[in-house]
Amino acid sequence: MHESLEDLEWLQRLLDDSYAAAGPHLRSIINEERRLDAAGVVAEMGAMRVMALATTTARGEPRVGPVDGLFYRGRLHFGSGANSLRFRHIRARSAVSASVIDGEWLQITVHGRAQEVSPAEDPGLTSFLIDVYGREAWDGWMSALPWARIDPDRMITFFNQAAKEG
Repeated sequence: MHESLEDLEWLQRLLDDSYAAAGPHLRSIINEERRLDAAGVVAEMGAMRVMALATTTARGEPRVGPVDGLFYRGRLHFGSGANSLRFRHIRARSAVSASVIDGEWLQITVHGRAQEVSPAEDPGLTSFLIDVYGREAWDGWMSALPWARIDPDRMITFFNQAAKEG
């Protein structure tokens, strides 16, 4: 776990505020027993999960594709190619949505803004990424990729223990 006490407190406020702002339909599906708290999000995310990331074109058309969703300091991070469509989109329009979904038991969705980050300027992030991908991959090509962090405005979680165990 790389989250500080302050990270966990911030994340819990985000989760609570997001749930309080949810509409009646969402709240009828995701009741209090089916929500994850901040510690639960950290535990279920682990270091990395495949995440569907949505960006928008200049005409406002959505584009979604898979990326490695890396959970560090209470926020989702991802990398991609320097000339990838997703980075061209977020450089022009930073609004994104992303979901991590595992079967019928786990869903974590964020809506926010993607902010490019430089692991070279954050030794903790660099160390985290090396732990996830290995030194050889990091030194070989991954350190040259652009990286981004999602600064979420909302985060909604769904957790169904019975479906996970079944």
